[in-house]
Amino acid sequence: MTMSPELITILMFVTVLVGVFLGFPIAWTLAGLGIGFGLIGWGNQVFALVGSRAYGVLSSYTYVAIPLFIFMGAMLERSGVADKAFAVLNQWLKNVKGSLAYATIIICTLFAACTGVVGASVTTMGLLALPPMHERGYDNKLSTGVVAAGGTLGILIPPSIMLVLLGPMANVSVVDLFAAAIIPGLLLSFMYLLYIFILIKIKKDVVPEQAIQEGEEIYSVWDGIKAFVPFILLILAVMGAILAGICAPTEAAALGAFGAFLIALGFRRLNWQVIKEAALSTLKTSTMIAFIAIGANLFTAVFFGVGCGTVVNNFITSLGLGATGTMLNVLLIVFLLGMLIDWVGILLIVVPIFMPIMAQFGVNPLWAVMMIVVILQSSFLTPPFAYALFYIKGIAPKGITIGDIYYGVIPFIAIIILAVALCWIFPEIITALPDLLAQSR
Repeated sequence: MTMSPELITILMFVTVLVGVFLGFPIAWTLAGLGIGFGLIGWGNQVFALVGSRAYGVLSSYTYVAIPLFIFMGAMLERSGVADKAFAVLNQWLKNVKGSLAYATIIICTLFAACTGVVGASVTTMGLLALPPMHERGYDNKLSTGVVAAGGTLGILIPPSIMLVLLGPMANVSVVDLFAAAIIPGLLLSFMYLLYIFILIKIKKDVVPEQAIQEGEEIYSVWDGIKAFVPFILLILAVMGAILAGICAPTEAAALGAFGAFLIALGFRRLNWQVIKEAALSTLKTSTMIAFIAIGANLFTAVFFGVGCGTVVNNFITSLGLGATGTMLNVLLIVFLLGMLIDWVGILLIVVPIFMPIMAQFGVNPLWAVMMIVVILQSSFLTPPFAYALFYIKGIAPKGITIGDIYYGVIPFIAIIILAVALCWIFPEIITALPDLLAQSR
């Protein structure tokens, strides 16, 4: 059976969307479609490609950092360091209206710099922050939105498994990606805090007047040091080692995993059960990412091999949109796909297809990739397939509805879009730190 590249291109895009809508796992959808269309285009030779692509993914030295960073986050989640830091910060901000909301974003930002796993961040902060906010009369929409948006910062603020996965795929240094993500991540965190401040000023009833109840434990400066120093040391050890050029991300990930192990030991939370749970969590998440990476690699290899890449390239070029119009369309596609597909699948489909086209327009690849990463923050918050919202619904106290959760994230989605606009207008937000690192090398 012979098909034109144009027809195959349309069918490959359509069948991916149909497969996702029908609920098939993205890994098997991509792999199955890759093999199916490979048989149409190449015949049985596609089966040799399956083995080579799987070997390429699993033998990548950079990808070794992914399970190590996941293990670091899993151990940190179980160490109790976030619990202590949240309690201390909330008590220190007791005279600030909305202290729990502010403390949630701040701790989420620190936690994000120590783990690149959204599930761990959202679940941990949801269990810590949602019950006290609900009990004290915080608006349900604000409290769920704060946890959802703050918890997803872990996929942007380095070290992030998204950036580790993205580097080799986009032919961009992971170190440069880590440097480029720092300011956008902190910018988003600041914008979330600013939104909370403005909202409290405008709608005074969204949070109670008193942020802390009488009789709660009082924490000293020494308690604060014990709570925050592990965070700071781990961030400095991992990010400092990478940005200073002392070691590569993979070695830094191993350092971070060992550091998280020591933190759990220091907080007296280290036992066989904790190690077992962290290891199983790491195995499940790493295996999921590996299967998606293999399936997407196979899909894109067939996509380009049968001429679909040329079809897309010619189509976009014929539109005459130029660099600006094309980049806007890419961001729109990523935003819309975020409602339907897991972020790993989005990256592994979009980046190999569209990055070569953006390179032809002379667009800075580091800036283009980071714009995609920033807009992908919204994929965890936009229904129907918004993982952060599912996590929150599973742990939310009684009385918080799915409607509260959905409406609560809308302002934060708007903030993410505003952050993308700022990064567009002021590209130095993304490029300043990598340029500074390049000058110091």
